[in-house]
Amino acid sequence: MALQPQRPVCCRGTVSANSHLGIRSVLGLFSRSSLRFQEVTRISATPRMLGSSGYSKRQPRRGLIPMTKASNPRGFAPRPQAGTSIRKKDQNKVDEKEVSGSSSSSKHTLSSSGLTDRRVAGEAQTAEVDSSSRRIPSTVGKRRLDVLGETEQKSVAGDEIDQQNFAHRPSDDTCDAETDGQIAEIGNGGDGIGLRSQRVAVDHGDKEIGREAMTEQFSESGKEMVSVKDQIGRNTIAESMAIAGEKETKVAVSESNLDIIGVDEPPEAQDGIVYTTTDIQEALVKLKADMDARAHKQLVENLADQNFSRGNKVFVVPQIVNPDQVIKVFLNRSSSALANETDVLIKGAYNGWRWKFFTEKLQKADIKGDWWSCQIYVPKEAYRVDYVFFNGANTYENNNSEDFFLPVEGGMDEVAFEDFLLEEEHKKLKKLAAEQAEKERQAEEQRRKEAEKVASEADRAQAKAEVEKKKHGFNHVMKLASNSGHHVCHIEPSLFKGGDRVRLYYNRSCRPLSHAAEIWIHGGCNNWDEGLSIIEKLSQSEKRDGDWWFADVAVPGRALVLDWVLADGPPGKAVVYDNNNLQDFHAMVPESIPEELFWVEEENQIYRKFQEDRRSKEEAIHKTTEKTVRMKAETKERTMKLFLLSQKHIVYTEPIDVRAGRMVTVFYNPYHTVLNGKPEVWFQCSFNRWNHRNGPLPPQKMVPAENGSHLKATVKVPLDAYMMDFVFSERENGGIYDNRNGMDYHIPVIGGVAKEPPMHIVHIAVEMAPIAKVGGLGDVVTSLSRAVQDLGHTVDVVLPKYDCMNLSNVKDLHQRNSFAWGETDISVWFGRVEGLPVYFLEPKNGMFSVGCIYGRSDDGHRFGFFCHAALEFLLQSGFRPDILHCHDWSSAPVAWLFKEHYIYYGLSNARVIFTIHNLEFGVHNIGRAMTYADKATTVSQTYSREVAGNPTISPHLHKFHGIVNGIDPHIWDPYNDQFIPVPYTPENVVEGKKAAKEALQQRLGLKTSDHPLVGIITRLTVQKGIHLIKHAVWRTLERNGQVVLLGSAPDPRIQNDFANLASQLHSSHGDRVRFCLTYDESLSHLIYAGADFILVPSIFEPCGLTQLIAMRYGSIPVVRRTGGLYDTVFDVDNDKERAQAQGLEPNGFSFDGADSAGVDYALDRHSNICLVRRTGMVLLAVQARDGARLVVESTGFGLYGALPFGTE
Repeated sequence: MALQPQRPVCCRGTVSANSHLGIRSVLGLFSRSSLRFQEVTRISATPRMLGSSGYSKRQPRRGLIPMTKASNPRGFAPRPQAGTSIRKKDQNKVDEKEVSGSSSSSKHTLSSSGLTDRRVAGEAQTAEVDSSSRRIPSTVGKRRLDVLGETEQKSVAGDEIDQQNFAHRPSDDTCDAETDGQIAEIGNGGDGIGLRSQRVAVDHGDKEIGREAMTEQFSESGKEMVSVKDQIGRNTIAESMAIAGEKETKVAVSESNLDIIGVDEPPEAQDGIVYTTTDIQEALVKLKADMDARAHKQLVENLADQNFSRGNKVFVVPQIVNPDQVIKVFLNRSSSALANETDVLIKGAYNGWRWKFFTEKLQKADIKGDWWSCQIYVPKEAYRVDYVFFNGANTYENNNSEDFFLPVEGGMDEVAFEDFLLEEEHKKLKKLAAEQAEKERQAEEQRRKEAEKVASEADRAQAKAEVEKKKHGFNHVMKLASNSGHHVCHIEPSLFKGGDRVRLYYNRSCRPLSHAAEIWIHGGCNNWDEGLSIIEKLSQSEKRDGDWWFADVAVPGRALVLDWVLADGPPGKAVVYDNNNLQDFHAMVPESIPEELFWVEEENQIYRKFQEDRRSKEEAIHKTTEKTVRMKAETKERTMKLFLLSQKHIVYTEPIDVRAGRMVTVFYNPYHTVLNGKPEVWFQCSFNRWNHRNGPLPPQKMVPAENGSHLKATVKVPLDAYMMDFVFSERENGGIYDNRNGMDYHIPVIGGVAKEPPMHIVHIAVEMAPIAKVGGLGDVVTSLSRAVQDLGHTVDVVLPKYDCMNLSNVKDLHQRNSFAWGETDISVWFGRVEGLPVYFLEPKNGMFSVGCIYGRSDDGHRFGFFCHAALEFLLQSGFRPDILHCHDWSSAPVAWLFKEHYIYYGLSNARVIFTIHNLEFGVHNIGRAMTYADKATTVSQTYSREVAGNPTISPHLHKFHGIVNGIDPHIWDPYNDQFIPVPYTPENVVEGKKAAKEALQQRLGLKTSDHPLVGIITRLTVQKGIHLIKHAVWRTLERNGQVVLLGSAPDPRIQNDFANLASQLHSSHGDRVRFCLTYDESLSHLIYAGADFILVPSIFEPCGLTQLIAMRYGSIPVVRRTGGLYDTVFDVDNDKERAQAQGLEPNGFSFDGADSAGVDYALDRHSNICLVRRTGMVLLAVQARDGARLVVESTGFGLYGALPFGTE
């Protein structure tokens, strides 16, 4: 007799060793790392007990389906519904156990999706057993169907309980009495031991999956255990099991790590029906799905009733919408504007109608009432869903014109979505750029092929023409060959072909070589087509009928005719020739290739030669172009870095290049600013000229940097930034500001998805290089305009049309239109100068047809008329510029004429910038322009300080700025300069400058020498230090150097003085000095390249371009320390720290005084440097070349951007 052990209900203990419970790790559908445990499994086992001496000792048959002692199997008990208790007994099986299940009420909430995507594929988590050969008796199948039917009936009665369970979810801390599992009734002589398990909650990814109902059994001997995992995924109905007398043990295990140990094969199938674990699981999964579907339908119907009763025409399931989720939208058609419409559609988008539009058709919902529905996928980028309903045409239900919307929780917010859009835009731009680059590459390849085809055809045509030309000359040679007499020359054997060796005989009797000691043959073939190819010395022959000499020669392979002359020596040493009376000697090759074939081959050979030559030239041009582009990019990058580091002693960033989407740290040293000594410094920053969509960043208190002298603040640069703008203040909310004298600090941002909106800038000037240049003003107008145009802005220049203008440098010049103003007609001409659009104004009153730019008594009246006409032209032509930039006294009237008149006529959007290039002239006009201009500049920082005390300037210091001038590195470029003999870069500067120096010496008739050559290129005025120039010339000659001066004087007295000095020096030192007292553009380029030093001893110099061009060409500047010369030249001995503070290196020589001693100090040092340069040390020249600066590095980023466009 089998005894049933009993235990108290609350007794807990460990699993007895006699229970033989085996657990081993196994990896099934889910990997070990993908599971997170939220609960533990409670495994309760009844220990093995021997009830009598008749206890069977045999090893029982183990099977996945437990069997009783009777011949017929019992099968599985169905899963009980929550809140019910089942007790089944088979009266014929008295030894069978009784199993009862009970559970406390447990409430769960319907998952947010409510759809079948929450199902778990149970078969992947079943016990690892081989089910292919296991069979289940037919009675098991019958019992299974009975049980399922019974469960189906009870599930209907439990709908109300399920509905409540969907509405509430229990906490994770369930009591011991609450279980969620099922037990299979096990019978094996009454000696089996029941084992149960509570629900295991597994977090896989982001979904909680309920694992339930592990049914296990020990055999009658209690030594082995069968585990069958029923993974239904149901977590809405609480179940419980209780077994009297069992001993409960709590063991934390992973459900995926449980395996079956020692499982016997099932009994043979009965009645031909075979069941597997998978069959049972599939049936239970289907049952679960059906129950979920009914529960979900009931939930939807409840929501529909609630919303209808409240007057809501729309609701969604689930009610809380999350990103990356499918939702179902319901519309009560009868309550909407679409009540009488057959078709109902939904049209929508996300995030305020900004992201991914969609349209779906609604279907009649399977619930009571006139509800229509469809499914919508909510993407992970959504923070709200916007939608309306319509009939597919023009009838809409749009929530009284306010549209419907759903908030999306747990995903992006609006700011994050904006950043996401920027990322997408960035990707789009990169893709478009790549596509555009590929299109351009393909287009370029197509152009190359077409060009190659055209060039190849031209090569072929040229080869044919060359062949025809050769044929003509060849026919003449053939005639001479056929008429040649054998008494002077003949060849043996008479029949030969190309490649043969023949003996050529020459009878020198009565010939020019009759007395020569030696006789040589100089020969070739085919009318000397391949040059000199036969050279042999003749020997005397034994022939008696004359003075015969001979030589054995090889016949060229393609020879049709042999050509030769005789001489008294080899090539280069011969004096006397016998050339057959200037007709040379010729002999036909009897067995040569056919003449037609020869000319075909000749044409192909010439054609190939033309192609090789052309392609070689094209390759050289291509390499030059590529190198120019690369050097241009490098120069631009270097210039940008120089600009960014130019204020390093005050402010700089790390990294130097500020990039969109990256972090950047700003370092600030208040010592040299108005914030010096302040206890706190606050960093206030924004982007895009203070107009960024997110507004200014919150003020940030700066903290000490590691270097001790600077403070720092770190910000993230948004992806749509193109400019970083910032100022510094003493307090969070204001106080004293360091705003760079009203211009703020601006640093360009690289790699942003947004680009700076282009401005329209109009320069109104009276000079422009190279067509109307007198001084540096003309150079600046051109170089500044080109630099700003390269930034993407629109630039126009308005200029008088002088009759003395050099129009050869104007492309596509044509008359555009005319207008009347000032009692005269004014013709408007248009053309391009150095790539810039230029409008030329030509008044019919002849005001600018006077043969000069300056120098007349009515210059003020003429230029005032021009300024007024220029504004009238802009107005009548419909121009709406953002910037009007006028220069010096000559176009200063633009400032007040605009502010007094034209600002009211339609040019109101413009702002006026006025630049002083030289305060020495037109002070009255300059002062008036300073009053009216929005911003005023001069051409260097030092010069701005030098003139700050002038009464014309001092009242306007708040809007007066010094910005260093620059040159255009593409106009002044030694690598692409047509006026120098050898293009050069820093890599070959020694060779390039040496060739230029020799060419300069040769052109001017100077002695070719490696002694230092000093160049002087200047206007000869008192400002330029003409007394210092004279002294420097004599001092250089004393030290055995050479001097070249190029320039002229507007003052005739100064011009005559230098003409007399030139005559004196040319007579006394003609091979070492040359004065060229005129304007010569090409000679100036050669002097810059060929000189070792360029002297600029100005008494005052607002900026100066000469020293910048000199450094560009590798010539070392020698300057006086004043104005822009001080700002751009750093003395090799005295300015190392000052140069390093601006990220530069020393690059020249400078002196302070305005007397001869200062010049001597600089020249003596530069002579010593020359001793080093002669040994190949050209470090200074290479460094100096990097001293060229662009106007864009300050003006393009600082001045124009600081103006409040469009506002007063």
